[in-house]
Amino acid sequence: MFVIVRHGNTFEAGETPRRIGARTDLPLTQAGLDQARALGRYFAEQNVQFGRALIAPLLRTRETAQLILAAQVSPPDPQICGWLREIDHGPDENQPEEAVLGRIGQDALDKWDATGEAPPDWSIDREARITAWQQLFAEAGESPSSPTLIVTSNGAARFALLAEPALARSMHQLRSLKLPTGGYGVIEAGANGGLSAPVWGQRP
Repeated sequence: MFVIVRHGNTFEAGETPRRIGARTDLPLTQAGLDQARALGRYFAEQNVQFGRALIAPLLRTRETAQLILAAQVSPPDPQICGWLREIDHGPDENQPEEAVLGRIGQDALDKWDATGEAPPDWSIDREARITAWQQLFAEAGESPSSPTLIVTSNGAARFALLAEPALARSMHQLRSLKLPTGGYGVIEAGANGGLSAPVWGQRP
């Protein structure tokens, strides 16, 4: 089982949100820290004991992972994975949403959230990311183990759903590929070995 978590909030209440990605390394706000602690408590209460933790490199993901793992009885050492890094929004990086919409339009953002098709001039490394998820799923199928915690960004997490045909088909049942801040999704193997995403976009 893979538990895929999006980092907590990085903008204060009332602050204008911006499109932040690979080149904008923000810490969690107090609300974001609270979200991460809530995730940690929730997984502990559900008796989810992680055997492995894969973490994106930026501060917001590392802080989120640290607080989730702090609630574990025997937490694994987190492993920083470059392939989980945030995407690069190109000219829209660190820009307010109004400016992003003005440049690329609502249709482009809707496609990004529905199908993972990147807007113009964004750098997402789509094929490399999909390949990395496929390798992760294949390795787990060869040697099943305890649940894996994955902490990353909204932009990066969605490629898990694009990495396997059954998961890609399940996308059509979702309102969006987005994970909310402090939210998570679950990918697990069924009795026949096929993957499914019974949970996506949920908060504790």
